[in-house]
Amino acid sequence: MKLVVGLGNPGPEYETTRHNVGWWVVDHLADVWRFPRWREVPDARATDGEVEGRRVRLLKPLTFMNLSGDALAPYVERPFWAVANDLLVVVDDVALPVGTFRFRARGSSGGHNGLLSIEDALGTQEYARLRIGVGGEASVPGEVLRDYVLSTFTRQEVANVRDLFPALEAGITTWITDGILATMNRHPGRSASPEPPPSEPPRSVTSSDLPSPPDPLAPDPPALGLPPPS
Repeated sequence: MKLVVGLGNPGPEYETTRHNVGWWVVDHLADVWRFPRWREVPDARATDGEVEGRRVRLLKPLTFMNLSGDALAPYVERPFWAVANDLLVVVDDVALPVGTFRFRARGSSGGHNGLLSIEDALGTQEYARLRIGVGGEASVPGEVLRDYVLSTFTRQEVANVRDLFPALEAGITTWITDGILATMNRHPGRSASPEPPPSEPPRSVTSSDLPSPPDPLAPDPPALGLPPPS
C-alpha cells in the first residue's frame, strides 16, 4: 500500500493557513481520484482507493503539526510496507516561494516540526516528501516564523497554489507507479513565475476560497493547543 500523508492542523481556524497546504493537496487528490469519504483512524483521517491498479491511502494527521509522526505508528511495523518506497509526505515549505514545488527522496526536517516528528517516529530521514512553497520573496525571520505559517494566503496566492494541482497530481501518480527517483526526473518541480500587476489590493483568503470542499466528517477533535514554531 502506498501512503500519501498531507500535513496540517485540525480545526476550522487553520483551514486557510499556509501550514495546511498539505491537507489541501490530499483533499484535492481524494476528490479527483473519487475516493470514498474520509473516515477516522487512530490519530488521523483516511480514505483509500486505487490509482493505476495500486492500493493507495491518503492520510491527514489530527495530532497537530508537531506530533504528526504519531499518526504513522500503525504503519511502521506493517509487513511488506517500506518507508523508503511506500511513504510520501506532502508538506509546506517557507524556503520555497508560493507557486513552486519540489519532490525529494530524503533529507532533514529543515526545522519543520512536522517533518521532525515524522523523522523521530520512523527513525530515519529516508522517506519521500513533496515540498509545497508557501514563502514570499524575502526569507522569514525565525522569531516570526510561527505567525507566518499560521497566517492565511492572499487570493492571488491561493490561485497560485491551485495552479499547481494538475502537476502535483501527475507527479504523485508517477511516485505511486514508478517511485521517487522517476518522479524527480520527470517532475523536477516548478520555479516561481513573475507576479502579474495586482488589479486589487491583496485580500486574505477565507474558507470559501479553499481549493477543496470542507471535510465532511464531524466534528473536529478537541484542540491540543497551538503548535510550536515550524
